[in-house]
Parts: sequence; C-alpha cells; structure tokens
Amino acid sequence: MHDLLLRDGTVHDGLGGAPQHADVAIADGRVVAVGHGLGPARRVIDVSGLLVSPGFVDPHSHSDTVPFLQEPQPFKLLQGVTTEIVGNCGFSCGPADPEMRGLVPAELASASFPTFGEYLDAAEAAGPSNNLAVLVGHNTLRLAAAGMSSEITPDRLAHMCELAAQSFEAGAVGLSSGLEYVPGAYADLEELVALALVAKRWELPYATHMRSESEGLADALDEAIAVAKRAGVRLQVSHCKASGRAVHGASAMVLDKLAQARRAGVDVRADVYPYLAFGTVLVAVLPPVACEGGEQALLARLADPAERAALRALAESPDTGTGVGFWRELHPSDVQILVHNDPGVEGKRLADFGGDPWEALCDLLRLDPHASGVFHTMHERDLAAFLADPLISIGSDGGPPVGPNHPRTFGSFPTYLGTYVEKEDMPEAIRKVSSAVAAQFGLTGRGWLGPGAIADLCVFDPDTIGHAGTYEQPDVRPTGVEHVFLAGRQVIADGEFTGGRHGRMLRRGAR
Repeated sequence: MHDLLLRDGTVHDGLGGAPQHADVAIADGRVVAVGHGLGPARRVIDVSGLLVSPGFVDPHSHSDTVPFLQEPQPFKLLQGVTTEIVGNCGFSCGPADPEMRGLVPAELASASFPTFGEYLDAAEAAGPSNNLAVLVGHNTLRLAAAGMSSEITPDRLAHMCELAAQSFEAGAVGLSSGLEYVPGAYADLEELVALALVAKRWELPYATHMRSESEGLADALDEAIAVAKRAGVRLQVSHCKASGRAVHGASAMVLDKLAQARRAGVDVRADVYPYLAFGTVLVAVLPPVACEGGEQALLARLADPAERAALRALAESPDTGTGVGFWRELHPSDVQILVHNDPGVEGKRLADFGGDPWEALCDLLRLDPHASGVFHTMHERDLAAFLADPLISIGSDGGPPVGPNHPRTFGSFPTYLGTYVEKEDMPEAIRKVSSAVAAQFGLTGRGWLGPGAIADLCVFDPDTIGHAGTYEQPDVRPTGVEHVFLAGRQVIADGEFTGGRHGRMLRRGAR
C-alpha cells in the first residue's frame, strides 16, 4: 500500500516533457509510480485542476542563517521551493576566522563557524524548514587566510586551497565568488582558477557574482568563462543583469556569450530573479580599495575629504570598467535605502538627501558601514530576455525573511510562473526551476518527478499562482501554491504551513 496518492493532477516531470493527466504514488519518501490505477494508499489528496511538479530548486539564495531563527520559516515552502543553494556571492558561514571577519554581510557575522563542517552540523541540529545545499565562499576563504589585505602570497593562497578542500570534504556542493565585494574583488584570475581546480577534484561547480554587471559586464563574463574553462568545472553565472542605463540592451551580448561558451565545451548556466531592482550592501557602491584594511580603515577614508574625492575620481574614471564599485551605473533616484542604523533614512532615495549625492552616500556609510539598499537599475526588455532563455533558471537572491527586505525573498518563483510564463510554456519553465538546477549542483534524486525520485513536490494552481509583494510591502504571502512535500511529508497543505522543521542539509553526494 502506498503512503500517499495525489489523484487526478496534471503531472510535469521537471525534465521538459509533455504533462500528463495522472496520479502520483508516494511511499517511503519517494515517488513510486505515475499513472492510473496505481492501487490503494493510506491517504489520498484530490489535486484535480492543479499542476503537480518537482519541488522548485533555488540556485541562488542567502538563507544560510535561516535555520538558526527561533521559529520555523516557511517563506520558501510557500513559494513551492523545496531546496535552496546557499553560500552564494562568495560568502559562507565557514570556514571563518573570528579575528578576520571584515565587512561580511551582517547576518553572517553573527553565525560564523571555524570550519565548514561545523556550520553544516549546527544548521542540521537547528533544523532547516526546507532543504539547503551549501557552497563555500571565496570571500570567506580569503578572509580566513589573508584578512582584508589586497595582496595574497603563495602560502596564503595554498592555505585558501586547503580550506576549500576541507570544505568540499565536509559536504560543500561547490565554490562561489562575489567579485564586486571585498576582499574577493582583490583576487586575480590565477587565484580564482587555483580554487576552481580544487573544486574540480570533486567535479563541483563554480558560481560567481561577477566582477561587474554594468559597464564591465562583457569583460567580467569573459573572466568567469575563463575560470570555468581552465579549471574544467561547471559554471553558474549568478543573478544575470544588465545594470545601469549605459548597458541596457546588453542581455543579447550576455546570452550570446553564454551560448558560445557552451558550444566551446563550457558547461555554463545562469540564474535571474524576476525584478528590475537588485539589493545589496551600500558599501559595494564604492571602489573596493575603500575597504582595504577593514572597517576602521574605511571609516578613516570616509572622514577625509581628500580621500572621498580620490575615491570618487576612481569610481567615475572612464578608463576602468571593473573593480570600481556600482557608483557609475547609478542615478541618485535609483538608490533606495533599505537598512540603516538610523531608521529615519530607511525607505528614502539618495536623491532625497539634497546636495551632492556622492557626499550624501559617504555620510550614510560613515554612520553605518553595514547599511544596505535596493537599486532600481534594470530594464524590462533585458529581464524578459533573460527569463526566456533556456540556459537561465530562477534564483531569488533573497536572504532571511526578517526586517526590511526585497520582494524577491518572498515571491520570486510565484512571480515568475504567474507573470512571465504562458501556460503552453509551463513544461520548460518547470524544467528551468527544477531539474536544470538540481543537475548543476549534483542534487541526486531531486528536481524531477518519476519513479525513484525523492518526493520533494509542489502542487500549484497555474491560474492563481503569483505574488503581490512590493518594495514597500514585500512580505505578502504568495498565492496559488496549494501543497508542498519534502520527501513525501506534507509541509504545505491547502496553502498553509503545517509546522515543524523537516528540511535537510544536503551535503555533497547526499541523496
């Protein structure tokens, strides 16, 4: 007898195949049959009129610390997401040296572990609400080996490689970089290749927040492809965008380079979130040299008018396209303050402060070097082109569901499926949010629906799936996701969270 039967649904296999009107039988945490007349089950759920698909896999999130929150967190399950890849943009919770934290994202600073394995153990003990698979971050490795120094000696690079190897042994599913952030921005191509070659020993991918997503976009993408080609690893280009008015329309160039790389033998994929604004730390607007030496050195530079002027000259120099921060891709009206230790400025645009916007930015950072913002810099035509491409999946880039936030945290997947996908394109859309991602990160048994697959499943209504969240009110509950299962256990029932922490930390090679 089966444990569960999902009866009379429209079943998508997650591989892009044509949907079929069928039942799905589940036993011992796995799908055992798809079809009709499958026999009795202890429990039957009528899913007529609904789509049954593999649970969605988010290739790019920042939910690293969510297991440590006091209450279970269903915000991804409510979107149909059963597995997230975390440790992105070069930052992971370990291996971390407490003496060399630098300007790491605030939520990670309070959850750092001496080794990668200790982080995995602690997160498993705390209990994730959905599955997490974790990349080890280049920024974190560099901080542990060399702090906020821009220079890297051969001995320190060897130490980074050893820390990476230990992390892969402990269960990391790949390597990530965040080359617009410090200290990763100080790395050269050879350093990145050396670390990617360590990942190659385990046939693991390299995911990168590239060195530029604006005027230096073409060169940054060439660098990412070069790392993957020289190391022979799979490449995941994180949160594709053409950011800033100067590169609107550059999606065609990006997609052409990705296709050329695949034809040349590089196994490259990418992800994008279905929004026109990105969110990150405000300090990334400055050239990375501003942060060399750490937070106190940054504050000293911001207090010196001559240093501010020198940083501005570097940020605005037409001679450089990468390694100079976000400043040149922004207009003051694009920058919306999200988090600041002065709550009175939260929600304001940089243009609202009057006077010189560069000076206003420096003043804001001097008061809170860990401030963050939302940056409205993308064009709808580029976003639509990225969303339509078969090589590009959906990645939320969302963080923990606390405090001021971006709507992508709560609604990326329902927004994509409800706003950008026509019904006839649903098989391909589901492939892009399931099997394409699972294969990229080695998630055996997940991301597809058929006999033998792990029963991580999403049942949703294609007519009502969506998200009404805004930048002003992002944490609106999505609509249309009716049932979600983790290894056959129902965690969303009739659109409601059933409670508990039933996710797993998916270590490299785990089933």
